[in-house]
Parts: sequence; C-alpha cells; structure tokens
Amino acid sequence: MNSKYWILKLEKHLTLKLNSMNKLHFYYLFFPLLISQINSVEAHLLGAEQRGKASFYAKKFQGRLTSCGEKFNHKELTAAHRSLPFHTMVEITNLANKKSIIVRINDRGPYNRGRLIDLTNFGAKKLGFLHSGVANVKMRIVGMEGMVLLGSNELITDTGDIIEKILK
Repeated sequence: MNSKYWILKLEKHLTLKLNSMNKLHFYYLFFPLLISQINSVEAHLLGAEQRGKASFYAKKFQGRLTSCGEKFNHKELTAAHRSLPFHTMVEITNLANKKSIIVRINDRGPYNRGRLIDLTNFGAKKLGFLHSGVANVKMRIVGMEGMVLLGSNELITDTGDIIEKILK
C-alpha cells in the first residue's frame, strides 16, 4: 500500500497596525504553516495505545545530543521511545493520578527493558512522579511530524475517520 496522507496545519497570526490617527487596528491573517506528507504506516499508528512504566532522564544528559540530533533539554516536553518515528506526538497519562501531557519523541530508549518511555524531568514533574522515579502510564499516539492531530476525547476508526468519544 503506497498511499500518502497530506496534513495541512493553519496558523492564525495577529497583526497590529497604526492608522494615520494613531488608532490601533487588529488584523487576523490565516495562511498555511506547514504541509507535510505522512505515509500510510505512520497514519495507522494514530490512536494506538500502550501501557507500561515511564521513567525520566538523569540530569547528566542535559545538553547532550539526542538520537535525532537535537540538544537534550530537561525543561522541554520530549521523550525517548525505542521504535516510534522521531517527532511522533504522544499523550502520556499517569494511571495513578490521571494527569496527562503531550510529548514529542526525539530520542531512542529507554534502555531498561522494563520501561515503555523515558520523559524529561519537566514531564515527570507535570505527571507527578518526579520523586518516585517511575510511574505506570498509558501512552496514546496523537500526532505525527510534531503536529497534534487527535484531541484528548477523539479516536480514529479503522477507515481513518476521526470521531469524538462519548464521555460517561
């Protein structure tokens, strides 16, 4: 199957202009921010879920290069996963307290076989497991190429349609 999916993301920009009487006017400009091509294999990952243990990077990795060539910053919401494509967006939910964050995959790991994903210190703090070091989490793929495509209450069907979950 060689089909491709095109994703178009629009961004709204606010422009401020002063007229001849020094009054401020607001203009909204809409234009394409990014057009990217996602292959069918990556598109079928959307909505996939896994459960496992999350941990976080040691502080000694600050400033080192990640597997995708970026400098590691423990204050960003990024993560390491063994096999997901770089720049995949995943929602991580701590199963103990139901806190969720969205992170971008930019590294390979974790190298401890009992772990699903390695987060930054900031991600672990947001999820509430900075002191314990490890948490049971649910990981859901919500986007590709750095773009979030699924909302927290949306899922993708077998036909590729995005539908809203009925919350009970």
